[in-house]
Amino acid sequence: MKRRLVLLGAPGAGKGTQARRLAETTGIAHLSTGDLLRAAVAAGTPSGKAAAAHMQAGRLVPDEVVFGVLFERLAEAAQGFVLDGFPRNRAQAEELDRRLAQGERGLQAVIDVEVPDALLVRRITGRRICKGCGRNHHVEFVPSRQAGRCDDCGGELIQRADDTAAVVAERLAVYHQQTEPLKAYYRTRGLLTTVDGTQAVEQVGAGIVEVLGSGVAGAAGNR
Repeated sequence: MKRRLVLLGAPGAGKGTQARRLAETTGIAHLSTGDLLRAAVAAGTPSGKAAAAHMQAGRLVPDEVVFGVLFERLAEAAQGFVLDGFPRNRAQAEELDRRLAQGERGLQAVIDVEVPDALLVRRITGRRICKGCGRNHHVEFVPSRQAGRCDDCGGELIQRADDTAAVVAERLAVYHQQTEPLKAYYRTRGLLTTVDGTQAVEQVGAGIVEVLGSGVAGAAGNR
């Protein structure tokens, strides 16, 4: 199975879920720029402070900040990696190619998890996270037994600042303008395959595994 992967897709497409599943079943590193940046923000590091204002407003974090938190972890991923949330623009994609070429270990596949905007908005704005244990719930798809309370620990469920309707609209606009063009960038290199992200989690995962196990980047479903 290919072990140097990128998952593309708009916010709410399910990239994080699928990346975690791949990491658990293959042992490769799941590198989520969103998680890495939020950890930096929570820790109050210089990079975290620089990222905080952009994240809360739904804007892309500047490339130099992202590079700082990501590439250190990338160098440690000896068994391979799946990138979730990176690259987000052409400059990041080119820098990733340059860094990987230095170690003679280029990308082996790029998978686009495709979901219509209307469903993405429902998915994101309905998300709630427990302040106590961090478990995710959803007001529509995975509701808690007691409104506003976590099923695991009873903690308060909150909506992340970047999951509000106004911020989601901004995030999707930025995605379509800056990240979506990467499909063409990777398609011309024979790396891109598209998977239907509206399916159940298990079906999406099976589609990804089928592509990765085929030994052919850009297999059936390539667009």
